[in-house]
Amino acid sequence: MNVRQQLEQAMSQRILVLDGAMGTTIQGYGLTEADYRGERLADWPSDLKGNNDLLNLTRPDVIREIHQRFADAGSDLLETNTFSANALSQADYGLEALSYEINVEGARLAREVADAETARDPSRPRFVAGALGPTTRTASISPDVNDPSARNVTFEELRAAYYDNARGLLDGGAHLLLVETIFDTLNAKAALFAIDELLEHRGEAVPVMISGTITDASGRTLSGQTTAAFWHSVRHARPLTIGLNCALGAPQMRPFVDELSRIADTWVCAYPNAGLPNEMGEYDISPHDHGEELRAWAQDGLVNIVGGCCGTRPDHIARISEVVAGVKPRVVPQVATKMRLSGLEPLTL
Repeated sequence: MNVRQQLEQAMSQRILVLDGAMGTTIQGYGLTEADYRGERLADWPSDLKGNNDLLNLTRPDVIREIHQRFADAGSDLLETNTFSANALSQADYGLEALSYEINVEGARLAREVADAETARDPSRPRFVAGALGPTTRTASISPDVNDPSARNVTFEELRAAYYDNARGLLDGGAHLLLVETIFDTLNAKAALFAIDELLEHRGEAVPVMISGTITDASGRTLSGQTTAAFWHSVRHARPLTIGLNCALGAPQMRPFVDELSRIADTWVCAYPNAGLPNEMGEYDISPHDHGEELRAWAQDGLVNIVGGCCGTRPDHIARISEVVAGVKPRVVPQVATKMRLSGLEPLTL
């Protein structure tokens, strides 16, 4: 079986577990500027602390250990440490030339752990999801309040950045690609276009997961789309999974996951934050409480894959693994064939 068939077979039998927040877990290591620089970038002219993707090159031991901790906690899918490994985001540090290499190493490190776990228990294979974040630019919204038509990025620039992002991830061994934390659907369309182009050039078929971000109780992405309109905008890509992550804790995200679960004729993956950030920007929801919220999602048949975003550590994932074990997964609904269009709102004819 190919990767897609393996994952679909597994999701038809049980709820799979995605890992937690790489950034939150990295913070627990108390790394310094010297850790981020390593020997290779010791003399770099600008500060590098906070560029977590760079640690794939300068502190691979830390990243490998974090992947192992999430695998030990029960993760079936390990996300690569490449959320901002695209050239547009790395340009903030002057490191856009390292984007491809960072992606290759990010996939390779996760694959080392996944392969070892699969060899240890072939009945439960582990998979590497190559993470493609939203970049630091937005194609739909003006950065200048005085000029609504202004843009600081083009579709072509996004496509090129995502193409190298995905190319590095696949060259490093990622089993599938995850376009995540989508706040601007046009950015995501550039990513999906680049992935299609890359796979056509390579003559390969690789599963793609898509995960949007509803920013608040309005139920819309930052660029204004409702949950259903977002799904209508990306369903042409025939993703392995559609889902939501980031911005919200599980209680706030629940109604939007519920809607996706009803309307999406594919598998659903959702990974909320550990609650909403407090006044210090930290996340207070405990592993127990996070797990109990997701237990309800699972028992109500909303999801096929669950995990954690900001604030979730290996102990959160361990709790999720416990509570979804043995719970029947969501059954993909049969959805009538109709013309489904979207602007900010969905339109079904």
